[in-house]
Amino acid sequence: MIIVKYRFIFLSIAALMVLVSWGTIGYWGLNLGIDFTGGSVLEVSYPASRPDIATVKSALTSINRDDVSVQPLGDDSYLMRAKTISVADKDTIVTAISASGTPATVKRFDSIGPSIGAELGTKALLAIGIVLLLIIAYIAFAFRKVTRPVASWKYGLAAIIALAHDISIPTGLFAYLGHVRGTEVNALFLTALLAILGLSVSDTIVVFDRIRENLQKRVVNNFMDMVGVSLNQTFIRSLNTSLTILVALCSVYFFGGESTKDFALALIVGMAAGTYSSIFIASPLLVLFSGERKKA
Repeated sequence: MIIVKYRFIFLSIAALMVLVSWGTIGYWGLNLGIDFTGGSVLEVSYPASRPDIATVKSALTSINRDDVSVQPLGDDSYLMRAKTISVADKDTIVTAISASGTPATVKRFDSIGPSIGAELGTKALLAIGIVLLLIIAYIAFAFRKVTRPVASWKYGLAAIIALAHDISIPTGLFAYLGHVRGTEVNALFLTALLAILGLSVSDTIVVFDRIRENLQKRVVNNFMDMVGVSLNQTFIRSLNTSLTILVALCSVYFFGGESTKDFALALIVGMAAGTYSSIFIASPLLVLFSGERKKA
């Protein structure tokens, strides 16, 4: 009942987090990887001792590759990006930056054409849009027999608002990380967002389904109280499910490979946001849509 009673506080917290995330995205933008922009990326590590960045840039200048941007990565690596790096160029670059006596080891080398990158970006937005539309359609159909005091399509609207919160927060975080440490938004990040959408809406539907059952059983007469009872009945289940997933994701983040850390981080933040939205956003929104003012 407390969640419904203080719904404006919880909704305000969510709105603030979303606004901060959108502000971060608007101010710094996203550091798009070559999956979306096209180009080449070369990641090298120095197992012995990493030279300073000035030395690496000087080595690149000596082979006329001033177009290659260099970015520190972790404690022993550099990430290099350019519009074009051929296989032969890659070998030349690695030889040049290893000339100081600190051999460089290639950890990653990828290239993708700009047209393919642009097409992937378009398809990424299309995929998210289709997923959101299908979610609205499914929820409206599943709750078609529940029309009072909230129309079935409003259940879908509440779920979409909650999902917008869930993907805005990790996207805002990655905009910040892209600014401070060069974290890229790539196809794996898109996969994480789609996974967040699926996991979060599943948790939200569990709560909605309990509200529907309680409405049919007329557990209480007041809709606001009905939502509160339903949240109390599903709170522990939602929390335990989310914590179980978060423990697994934290294991991947801390003990998995370097290539999966950003993917795991996006899922961790998204799942935490999804747990919050399922409990503190989606259902309280139904109370707002019902127009009831009792216990406000």
